[in-house]
Amino acid sequence: MDLLNTLVDKGLRRELPTREEALAVLATSDDELLDVVAAAGKVRRQWFGRRVKLNYLVNLKSGLCPEDCSYCSQRLGSKAEILKYTWLKPDDASKAAAAGVAGGAKRVCLVASGRGPTDRDVDRVSETISAIKEQNEGVEVCACLGLLSDGQAERLRAAGADAYNHNLNTSEATYGDICTTHDFSDRVSTVQQAQAAGMSACSGLIAGMGETDADLVDVVFALRELDPDSVPVNFLIPFEGTPLAKEWNLTPQRALRILAMVRFVCPDIEVRLAGGREVHLRSLQPLALHLVNSLFLGDYLTSEGQAGKDDLAMIADAGFEVEGTDTTTLPEHRRGGCGGAQPATGAAEAPAATVPAPSDETRRDLVAVRRRGAGTDLPPNA
Repeated sequence: MDLLNTLVDKGLRRELPTREEALAVLATSDDELLDVVAAAGKVRRQWFGRRVKLNYLVNLKSGLCPEDCSYCSQRLGSKAEILKYTWLKPDDASKAAAAGVAGGAKRVCLVASGRGPTDRDVDRVSETISAIKEQNEGVEVCACLGLLSDGQAERLRAAGADAYNHNLNTSEATYGDICTTHDFSDRVSTVQQAQAAGMSACSGLIAGMGETDADLVDVVFALRELDPDSVPVNFLIPFEGTPLAKEWNLTPQRALRILAMVRFVCPDIEVRLAGGREVHLRSLQPLALHLVNSLFLGDYLTSEGQAGKDDLAMIADAGFEVEGTDTTTLPEHRRGGCGGAQPATGAAEAPAATVPAPSDETRRDLVAVRRRGAGTDLPPNA
C-alpha cells in the first residue's frame, strides 16, 4: 500500500505527513487495519524499541470544578456520581504514588480539578512533589493543575516537577462546542509556559466526542506544532450526568486507526494510551501496544481502569517490556525534556471514512465510576 510505505518512510525520517495522508489513515477500511498497525509499529519500534512506559495517576483534588468542559465528570453542573474531596495531604499522596511505583510506574501524574491553581495550591503541590521524590528514587513527577498564572510554572519546576500536562483535547475550530469557560488559546499558553520554565510538556487529545476526521487531524497537527514530549490519547468515557453521556462514537478499529494516525504525525514523541482504552479498545488493547509506547496503570481520575496485574500480563504476553527508571524514554535527539532526566542505556532499536455507529448492544456497563476513595491505601486496582 503506497500510502503506508510513504508514511513509514516519513516516520523514520521524522518528517511530517501531509494532512491528506493523515486523513487517509483514518479512512482506511477494517480489511486494511492490520497493515496500518504493522506500518505504524515500524515507526514506533524505530524510536522506542519494544519498551512501554507506565504512568500512574494520583487525583489530588476531585470534583467541584467551576469549568464547564462537556466531557468531564467533575465539571460545573455534573450529575455524575463521583467522589468529591479536597486536597490530599502530601503524605497521603505520596503513599498513593508509591502504590503505582510498586506496580512498575516510572512517572506519577498529580492531578487536581479546577480552573487553575492558586499560589497556595502551588505550595501544596510543591510539598507533595518533595514527599514523593524523597520516598521514590528515580520517579518522574508530572503536574496537571489546569491553567497556570505567571510564575507558577517556574515555581513547580523549582519544586522538582519534571513535566506539566495540559491537553488541547480537540481542534481549535470546535473547542467552543465542548467548553465555554476558557478557550483553546488558554490551553496552548499554559503548555508554552511549562516549556519556557524548563518542564517537559505533556499535551494530548480526547477522541470520540462527535468530532470529524478533520478535527482529529487538526488537533494532532496543532500538537505536533506545539512539540510536547508526550501526547496522551484519551477516548471519551461517556459518564452519565454529563452532556456527552450518549456519545458512543468509537469502535475498537476506529480507536486503533486514531492511534496509528497520531504515531505517524508524532513519530518520535511519547504517545500514551490513556483514559477510555478499556471501554473502547476492549480485547484489541494488545494491538495498541504496537502504536503507543506508554500507558496509564490502574485507575483514572474518576473511573476504574483495568487491573494493574492484567496490564502487566498484557504487556508481557504481547512481547513488550516495561521501561525502567534507568532508561531514557525519548530518543537521543529529543532528550532534555520528558524522560530526559534519567541516564540513557543506548540508542533505540532499529526498524525490525465513514465510521459506523456502535450498535445498541454497546457495553455501557464498562464505564465503572471509581468508588474506592482517594486510593491512598490500595495498590493499583487491588
